[in-house]
Amino acid sequence: MNYNEIGIQAIQDGKTEEAVEAFTNAIEAEPENPLGYINFGHVLTSMDEIERAERFFQKAITLDETSATAYYGLANLYFNEERFEEALKLYEKAVHYNLEGADAHFMMGKCLERLGQAKLALPYLQRAVELDESDVPARMSYGVSLASMELFELAEPQFLKVLQLEPDHSDAHYNLGVLYAVSTNRTADAMHHLEQAFILDEENEMARYAYDMIKTNLQ
Repeated sequence: MNYNEIGIQAIQDGKTEEAVEAFTNAIEAEPENPLGYINFGHVLTSMDEIERAERFFQKAITLDETSATAYYGLANLYFNEERFEEALKLYEKAVHYNLEGADAHFMMGKCLERLGQAKLALPYLQRAVELDESDVPARMSYGVSLASMELFELAEPQFLKVLQLEPDHSDAHYNLGVLYAVSTNRTADAMHHLEQAFILDEENEMARYAYDMIKTNLQ
């Protein structure tokens, strides 16, 4: 294995110091290869050394302005620091340079949500779900966004699909219960899903409150 492969294996084994050493060696051996800097940036991010991680991702980009993974790593760092506008631009760069998978689309949607632009977030969340039908967080976000805009008929199948993938998903049960309570006369279904939500997650007080409120109104 080369130094980058050794470092990645060390991360998977939870050996952070060995990973740092391996990626340091990778950079020293190939100072013009952006991969070592990208990997080092990921390790530093995991260690909450944000400023150092930022420099390593930026160095990787200066070495290769088309490195999708460098843009994505730096975007994640900015997102976690709540620098959503900057993160959004970097996710767009990552997609532009052909980053594979659904993650960047999902994160663009999350950035727009955090920036208060839920309508603009929708197509990105939809695209994430299209690219990875088993992506539960993306599908949940897509469903919640649809429901927040009262597009209930479109939101319902998203929550049902989540429960098909993860039957014990408390938030999916909660959102489906609220949807049925607000948009239809399916009171029994609403109560069923709300009850499942707080049974699966005892801290889901919102589900318990909604359930009790419906039950009281029926008496």
